[in-house]
Amino acid sequence: MAFGQPSGPPAPMQMIKELLSLLQAAGHSDFRDARGPMGFNQRQAGGKFTRAEAEAFITQLNDAAEFPNSEPAVPQHASFQKKSSNLPAKSTPEQRLLKNSKPRLGCYEALANADVAGHLREATEILL
Repeated sequence: MAFGQPSGPPAPMQMIKELLSLLQAAGHSDFRDARGPMGFNQRQAGGKFTRAEAEAFITQLNDAAEFPNSEPAVPQHASFQKKSSNLPAKSTPEQRLLKNSKPRLGCYEALANADVAGHLREATEILL
């Protein structure tokens, strides 16, 4: 399967229209507007869904409309999963600057600071 290609047969136009009407009832103007809140990828934000994806989103929206005060159900389709949840938190520019400005000690990382200083003194004496 090629990168970014759907993994199943395309959803029929009737399903796409039903999904769009449910999205509009939920307060979104179109697929692009619902991209973040619904977790759509770029292809889905363009209105292209597989049959399984459309069915899962329709079920999710119907459940949300039926039980508005309940917590959102965990999405059942893999495309709903946030890929960024496994990524570490972004660091600030200051943290990156400090990280990049720390000296790289290589094999001396396991040694105590005093040991490192002693080894550096010895290496300096050899060079001089």
